[in-house]
Amino acid sequence: MSDFIVIGGGIAGISAAARLSDLGTVTVLEAEEALGYHASGRSAAMFEENYGNPAIVALNKVSADYHFHANGGYLTPRGFMLVAGPGEEAQFAADVTELGLHPIEIEDAYARVPILKPETVTLAALHEDAQDLDTDRMIQDFARVVRGASGKVVTKAEVTAIRHTGAGWQVTAGGEVYAAKQLVNAAGAWVDRIAALAGIAPIGITPKRRSMARLPAPGGHDVSTWPMLMGVGEGWYAKPDAGKLLVSPADADPVEPHDAFADDMVLAEGLARYEEKVTEPVTRVESNWAGLRSFVRDGALVLGPDPARPDFIWCAAQGGYGFQTAPAASRLIADLIGGRPSELDRETIAALSPERLR
Repeated sequence: MSDFIVIGGGIAGISAAARLSDLGTVTVLEAEEALGYHASGRSAAMFEENYGNPAIVALNKVSADYHFHANGGYLTPRGFMLVAGPGEEAQFAADVTELGLHPIEIEDAYARVPILKPETVTLAALHEDAQDLDTDRMIQDFARVVRGASGKVVTKAEVTAIRHTGAGWQVTAGGEVYAAKQLVNAAGAWVDRIAALAGIAPIGITPKRRSMARLPAPGGHDVSTWPMLMGVGEGWYAKPDAGKLLVSPADADPVEPHDAFADDMVLAEGLARYEEKVTEPVTRVESNWAGLRSFVRDGALVLGPDPARPDFIWCAAQGGYGFQTAPAASRLIADLIGGRPSELDRETIAALSPERLR
């Protein structure tokens, strides 16, 4: 018997498992063939400290030191630029305030991203400190901590049954039965289904699709130094990646939990919004994909023991903020279970607690 079973091998589950390894033995159960297969493997891979609601920003700020320094650091400079055109002034001003950006001269924006179209991009704002995040290495480093503490990481282990016993939990996954004193539900879009198997009330998770297209470098430009770009109201965004450009319509369509794929029409509409702001047309899409970003009604993460059964712990509703919040979110899980003080203030902890949803 383990001390903890963690269901889900995305960044939420594997980071929680690594932190819990200080408190006991951990078994991670992942339904797919590899860790980080779903949302975690389809992330935009950015750390933008000011991105998210107040509880998420609090997690970001506490996570920053880990991102910069742990294991040699996971961040490299990228920058983040908001662009807007005629008629978008009010939304631009609101986004600048919400995201903590500073307006820049439009000529500076053109110099940084030479494909911006002067007729449709007349305003720009920047956050220099936005960073690229090495998501794969972070997942593998957390997994290494689990294995190094005599824990297990089991893939191809889809959970089919969960039963509470006098000693804790029995979980049937991949045809095997696993036992542990405490159960951590980090199953992403599937967390309410796992809760139902365990006889726990759902938190009302809503998976929302986010699509992405990979384009050749526009006009043959070297995009390596370009910042991430975003249209006002998060109507689209674009990010350099390995010499290519990733463009997303920033869609958030509610869907059932599944192995997500891009909707062609939604993707085309998002690419059209991007094209309006640049001089280089989209002539070829090299590949496309989608991931599921999962939310509860208030948009904050759900972290901590269930009020009705404290040995069932939620690590859910990352909503697209999973990687940038993972160091602080996983530490909070371990602090709550271990009875340790947290770096987060009480208001933030309450804003993340499952109890708020009951």
